[in-house]
Amino acid sequence: MSRPETNLLESLTAELSQQLKGYEDQALLEIIRQNRVSQFAQDASELAKFREAIAQGDAKDDLEFLRHFREFVPTTNYEVYRPFIAKFFATPCKEADVKNMFAPGLPYFFAMSSMTSGKSVKTFPKYRPPPHLLHHPLYLALPPSEGITLSPASLRYSQILQIDCEDGQSKQVTVCSLSIGFLRMAMNWDTEYDNERLDLWLPGLTDPYAISLVKSYRAFFVLNALFALADRRVTIIRFFFANVFVIFLQYVEDEWSLLVDCIEKGIIPDVENLGHLRAPLEQHLNPNPLRAAELREIGPPGIQGWAVRVWPELTKFVGITGGPAATSVPKACQAQKVYYRTNSNRHQITHTLGPSVLTQSPGYGSTEGGVAITYHKGDPKTDLKVVFVDAVTEFLDVGSNEPSERVLSIWELVAGGHYEPVLTTRNGLWRYRLGDVITVKGFAPDDGLPVINYLHRREGGLVMAFGTTCTESQLTNVIVSAAKRWIGQIIDFTIVGDNRDTPITYGYLVEIGGEVGKQARMATQQTFEDLMAANDEFRTAFWQGRARKPTIRLLEKGTFAEYRQQKCNRTNVSISQVKVPVVLSDPTSREWLLQQVVIEL
Repeated sequence: MSRPETNLLESLTAELSQQLKGYEDQALLEIIRQNRVSQFAQDASELAKFREAIAQGDAKDDLEFLRHFREFVPTTNYEVYRPFIAKFFATPCKEADVKNMFAPGLPYFFAMSSMTSGKSVKTFPKYRPPPHLLHHPLYLALPPSEGITLSPASLRYSQILQIDCEDGQSKQVTVCSLSIGFLRMAMNWDTEYDNERLDLWLPGLTDPYAISLVKSYRAFFVLNALFALADRRVTIIRFFFANVFVIFLQYVEDEWSLLVDCIEKGIIPDVENLGHLRAPLEQHLNPNPLRAAELREIGPPGIQGWAVRVWPELTKFVGITGGPAATSVPKACQAQKVYYRTNSNRHQITHTLGPSVLTQSPGYGSTEGGVAITYHKGDPKTDLKVVFVDAVTEFLDVGSNEPSERVLSIWELVAGGHYEPVLTTRNGLWRYRLGDVITVKGFAPDDGLPVINYLHRREGGLVMAFGTTCTESQLTNVIVSAAKRWIGQIIDFTIVGDNRDTPITYGYLVEIGGEVGKQARMATQQTFEDLMAANDEFRTAFWQGRARKPTIRLLEKGTFAEYRQQKCNRTNVSISQVKVPVVLSDPTSREWLLQQVVIEL
């Protein structure tokens, strides 16, 4: 499809700049006035100067209140909040000890970070937003659709916290992924009534409710594939991470004959750990020999445009196509967020979908808070418009020599500049640093809001002993380019420090689909040359003898699927949330992956 034309402003007019000031001021006041009375705001040492300034001034003066916020509230990180969050996990947990901890009342759920880097899990309380925001795209786990949507949803949760309330009752708070929490909140689905909804099948979805409770990784994908293939009316495919769609397609290919036979006969396959979920699923699947015959004629995934042959009404694919999914889509189709990679080859998702299907980003945000939504007047795959819905976003200039506490407002941004987002959220985070780097593409002409593209993690590169840091974008671009020319189709990859020789270097661990190229060993030299061209520090370190060529080791087929399944089983994180980091720091995972090496180039 043709790239949409954009008409972004390169700079803000005085009128738009003033309009943005009012927009940010109003949004900030709504959040910080409400959360100022929270336990965190009253007790955190980081906010002591802010509290003192408010006490000495006129707290009812909005302009003075905002000036004190901007002058006295420092940037924060997770460690500031950890001791306050820990109170929710105490046993017993009394309502008086945690009520109004970060925002008024009690959280609806706790959102888990996905632990991409291998570090310990972070949890963030999520409070129910005002009713008028519940239908905003940032909160909708399943946006409305006029047709049928393939959007596998797991309701798997890590644990349930019990809060003993003052009235003698207790409140259960689920610890789960952000998407699961938003889905449960939107549908008012409490965990205690999960088994009473087993017969439910929401209109417009391919998957009956019971599939969302399946715990087995394989069974979850096989059953979603079964019901999706049985319905030719699919118009939209939604996967939070596009690489999960690739996993879905792998299961479709591996189980093709079984799936088609089950559709023909109207039976649920013999997959593990179904138990009481089998009966409600069986009642939703009827024999369909005509559909089975149609699928047999089309065949399993492989041909270009396979998806539109299976689902003739398919028009749109929505998913994060950067980061863990970038090896599955071309550079032109990338979106943003959370540990994103920035290049790819041409086969897999776009090959499977075909040229008629629009690819769109679901937006940009994190477990901590939402930042931007898809900018449809630009490139819907990469362009994202900053909005203040559950958070107000300020920015740090990553190229500035000023102190890191110099926080910029949206009207102070410059087109082409690189910035780190800083969030103040409805859920009680105060100037929280995300650690990402975005670039401002321009400003929307109607309201002046910045339109941004995600670049990479600010400290996502692997710091070598020789003192240089290549960004995730650079590290990804060079291996994807080399693989496309010499090795073959990348299924996935990660990078570890290779210290088998001195000095330490970037060690690529790569899984390839299909045959390995006959001249695959040329990839190491190309990766080295491209990295030399991309990063001045690396080039200088090499010529000074402080750096050596990167290494590339190929892993056994299926390694990263097993990695995801192990992580899912070990952490109880949602199936859709498991990601492979660009740079791996977890020593246990590193050692396991190294055991899967089959070839070194």
